[in-house]
Amino acid sequence: MNIKDYFERICYKGSQDKIDLETLTEVFQHHIHAVPFENLSLHCGETIQLDLESVYDKIVKHNRGGWCMENNQLLFWAFQIMGYKVDLLGAHVYDPERKAHYPNFTHLLIRVILEGQTYIVDGGFGVDYQMWQPMELISEKNQPQTPGIFCFTEKDGVWYLHKVKRKKFRMDSENKILCSDVVKNMTCKNIYLFTLQPKTIDDFQPACLQLQTDPNSMFLRKSVCSLQTTDGVLVLIGWVLIETKYKDDMDLVVSKVLTGEEVQKILKERFKIQLDKRFVPLNTCSVHRF
Repeated sequence: MNIKDYFERICYKGSQDKIDLETLTEVFQHHIHAVPFENLSLHCGETIQLDLESVYDKIVKHNRGGWCMENNQLLFWAFQIMGYKVDLLGAHVYDPERKAHYPNFTHLLIRVILEGQTYIVDGGFGVDYQMWQPMELISEKNQPQTPGIFCFTEKDGVWYLHKVKRKKFRMDSENKILCSDVVKNMTCKNIYLFTLQPKTIDDFQPACLQLQTDPNSMFLRKSVCSLQTTDGVLVLIGWVLIETKYKDDMDLVVSKVLTGEEVQKILKERFKIQLDKRFVPLNTCSVHRF
């Protein structure tokens, strides 16, 4: 594994030896704009392996993306190589159907301690809840970013991540408004909760297995590929391509149902992914976090 090859994969040409917030942010942003959040392996008859060499081979050598346990593990490795002080943490994702967080941690994120300050870096949540900058671990401080306003709250040692809901205007292909989602009182969307207890990658093996084998797993019922763009996010869910552009406090959303041939073309041209095995798009979830 070679850090220079990783930098080439994410098109990063900046400093490789500075240990500061600016460099951390640059590497992070290059990663989320180059490496998709995706679970396509599960819909190509493949399994997802958590060992670092497999993750590196998949993302760096074969130009693929991955889910949180892959994307954030690779970022964790890169930050370590660069000399940052980092830990892995485990998060419990919020389930909107149950209106509660899942009892087991299934999401991996990174804690970075830099110049006496603690930051959370998460390059593996995807879609429009993906942070674009490292977040200061400070309770009840609004942290505006391009995708919207994120915020942590803390209670009894448990940290909660929220994002302020935004108005969504759903457009047609000619940029005409079809409908809009009304947002009242700046309500927040729950994303996940976590503690600061450090984890190892082995701690995520049960979750990795469950998400690939449990018939109720969202990742088995839905094929997802999302990539952050310069001004929004591009998402392929099943056969539906959704392109969101961030404008001030609102999201402009255009969606299109694709044919099988168009799916392969979009993966290759927009996500830079060319799959070796037959891919079967799927979306059987009625309630989901996307």
